[in-house]
Amino acid sequence: MSRYRGPRLRIVRRLGELPGLTRKSARRAYAPGQHGQNRKKRSEYAIRLEEKQKLRLNYGLTEKQMLRYVRKARRVTGSTGQVLLQLLEMRLDNTVFRMGMAPTIPGARQLVNHGHVTVNGRVVNIASYQCRPGEEIAVRDNEASKKLVESNLQYPGLANLPNHLEFDKNKLTGKVNSVIEREWVALQVNELLVVEYYSRQA
Repeated sequence: MSRYRGPRLRIVRRLGELPGLTRKSARRAYAPGQHGQNRKKRSEYAIRLEEKQKLRLNYGLTEKQMLRYVRKARRVTGSTGQVLLQLLEMRLDNTVFRMGMAPTIPGARQLVNHGHVTVNGRVVNIASYQCRPGEEIAVRDNEASKKLVESNLQYPGLANLPNHLEFDKNKLTGKVNSVIEREWVALQVNELLVVEYYSRQA
């Protein structure tokens, strides 16, 4: 399945708030579609599937990428679910979003893909790049990049900067101090159900 490019509020109405996908909030509280208001009781599989979809759509991943991240998380010691969330949160596009340089993760991915972001002084245009503690994330030193980020900083996607990051709005530079802790993950998701979902596939 390729990356989702359809209506984002439709997804928010079905799965709940996805802070990385859109800043808009749905006017209607029920799920989309003809039978959205009278949903039947969901099976355990459906609940696990929804949690997986939350994670995949919030971070803008394909199914293949998600599977790769789950396998990678399994190889690391510790809670697979927590490691999976940390791997997704430490992606460059998500780090740029959490610093407030872009209003959404898709917006941050575009900033990265178009070469507006540097890591330790070098332009990195790979959105899935894994940020490591001690690395400096900054806006590329040209007028177009700076103007773009300055306009985005006026309307950040999330109000609070997580404690593993620091960002200087005047210099447009930030730093990764450590790996994110679970309580700073903005998405409301049960990562254990996601791991259960993939247990039969990965």
